[in-house]
Amino acid sequence: MAQASTTPDSAPQSGTEEHGEPGLISGGHLVAKALKAEGVEVIYTLCGGHIIDIYDGCVDEGIDVIDVRHEQVAAHAADGYARITGRPGCAVVTAGPGTTDAVTGVANAFRAESPMLLIGGQGSLSQHKMGSLQDLPHVDMMTPITKFAASVPATERVADIVSMAFREAHHGSPGPAYLEIPRDILDAKVPIENARIPEAGHYRASTHSAGDPESVEKLADLVAKAEKPCILLGNQIWTCRATDTAIEFVRQLDVPAFMNGSGRGTLPPGDPHHLQLSRRYAFQNADLIIVVGTPFDFRMGYGKRLSKDATVVQIDLDYRTVGKNRDIDLGIVGDAGRILSAVTEMNSGKPLANPAQRKSWLEELRAVEDEAYQKRLPRQLSESSPIDPYRLVHEINEFLTEDSIYIGDGGDIVTFSGQVVQPKAPGHWMDPGPLGTLGVGVPFVMAAKQAMPHKEVVCLFGDGAFSLTGWDFETLVRFDMPFVGIVGNNSSMNQIRYGQIEKYGADRGRVGNTLGNVPFGEFARMLGGYGEDVSEPSEIRPALERARASGKPSLINVWVDPEVYAPGTMNQTMYK
Repeated sequence: MAQASTTPDSAPQSGTEEHGEPGLISGGHLVAKALKAEGVEVIYTLCGGHIIDIYDGCVDEGIDVIDVRHEQVAAHAADGYARITGRPGCAVVTAGPGTTDAVTGVANAFRAESPMLLIGGQGSLSQHKMGSLQDLPHVDMMTPITKFAASVPATERVADIVSMAFREAHHGSPGPAYLEIPRDILDAKVPIENARIPEAGHYRASTHSAGDPESVEKLADLVAKAEKPCILLGNQIWTCRATDTAIEFVRQLDVPAFMNGSGRGTLPPGDPHHLQLSRRYAFQNADLIIVVGTPFDFRMGYGKRLSKDATVVQIDLDYRTVGKNRDIDLGIVGDAGRILSAVTEMNSGKPLANPAQRKSWLEELRAVEDEAYQKRLPRQLSESSPIDPYRLVHEINEFLTEDSIYIGDGGDIVTFSGQVVQPKAPGHWMDPGPLGTLGVGVPFVMAAKQAMPHKEVVCLFGDGAFSLTGWDFETLVRFDMPFVGIVGNNSSMNQIRYGQIEKYGADRGRVGNTLGNVPFGEFARMLGGYGEDVSEPSEIRPALERARASGKPSLINVWVDPEVYAPGTMNQTMYK
């Protein structure tokens, strides 16, 4: 990831000189200087008395302050900003309930390997253990779900420890960090010469490890000799900004590619090496499977979905992920882009061992792919009412442009979209990640529009997912962040409902999972956005076009059939 640019010459050298105290700087202004050095351009926050000096510093340093209605939104937005930009996101929340409200967002970033910093307030050190307002053991709570968690002990150390947190957030596979700053530490002013303020670009090392040379050479040989190879391009392809090298690898070495998570969009739809629906077949029939930046977790059946006869290679930023849950034949720890580039270069100009067999393998996978697509196509074009969810996600896929960032926030409805929706470019797919957190949609929209205002953002919500953080739709209106939102509304937590029916019978299928019939189009209009409610398939695309043309945050509420479930929902092992 690129290092941050230096602080602009126009930025005040002392955060408090304009307040009449030359040579002194407060803890909050030191925070802002450290954020600026890391390239942070925006903080997401919900105000509290413990943290307001950070706001004052951000104003002086030219850092935007986006204030939200719930701290979970602030944390999710920081996570989303990191994913979009490749730079760490930052959320600032008050002590006690402010910090506990943000825990879900930090945990989601932890599982998704997203570099973000959460700064939380704390009562004054002078009131330590006295029962001050909103006092909690924040560091103890955050330690298990962060890569670094600490309390700042002195004002002079504020910027230094902020830089330390960023250094840890980028070590190995990225992740979140947490800092607690007591109120008297934050508000105190110290001589600026006494404060350590790390210089931009000079306090952390490059993260682009090229991997063990012998292992990389072995991988190059395996690729050249394989007759039926395939590669899974996961989150770390985007984390490492390795899309160009991944494209070069699959095209030059003629390797079929599947993509998941943030790796979606690496290859554009229609690329001859881009496959989606034949992954299970490929994993059972390939002789070489290369897994890049994806753990053998529940999404991979803990590695059991890979053929026992295949040679399995795993590439990851974190040594702890390599070989976890399943034995492998070769593991390489390092930057995906550097490793794939080296393999491509080693095989450059060398003929593949059996190019005819490689061509036949691609044709075999394409036939499986086409058969699966044709089988599903009638449902994607279904005119049934209530609307088949496949028809909804088909319309969304057709609606996306080259500039559309797609966000999925939900259970069953987003499982449908994972089969159909194909982003047109790298970095244009966002989902919660392996924690499966609902409620990321609105904050991810917020982050995407803040970071990439020229891009169109399209978000599909489940009605249950939207309800968790939906009030911050008003924040999108307030900050003029237009997007096209779609609610696939079945008035249920349908993914859970299916499991209850399977385990306990239809007569107990409506316990604890049924929601009200909320017309979310009306909700959007109430908050100053654009909204419509759609009940017929033919109405979906025109409504999406009107939302796009409105130039406002929008919600198109689409009533979908509650009796239809995604195959991924029906195949979940917890319901078997």
